[in-house]
Amino acid sequence: MSDEILRQLADILEKRKQAAPDSSYVASLYSKGLDSILKKIGEEATETVIAAKDGNADQLVYEMADLWFHSLVLLAHQGLGPDQVLKELERRFGLSGLDEKAARKQK
Repeated sequence: MSDEILRQLADILEKRKQAAPDSSYVASLYSKGLDSILKKIGEEATETVIAAKDGNADQLVYEMADLWFHSLVLLAHQGLGPDQVLKELERRFGLSGLDEKAARKQK
């Protein structure tokens, strides 16, 4: 199990765009629009932070999975997928975080 699960999930999320809002949770999120998806990501990010502060590893993994899932929903809503994010991470791999941040300021 590697990045393939992200691609499989992205495929399913893409298919949910065509589904009726009452047929799936993801389809209902899409029908509610960007603001609802962003709100859900904010909620999941907050729950992830709380789990980390509580020091509960199992809960942190659970909440992080929710955050990643909803982030994938956002990407799909915007016509993107995990491959673009993975390519960006690959581009950054081996770069100093300080150098990468400095390069962003130059743009």
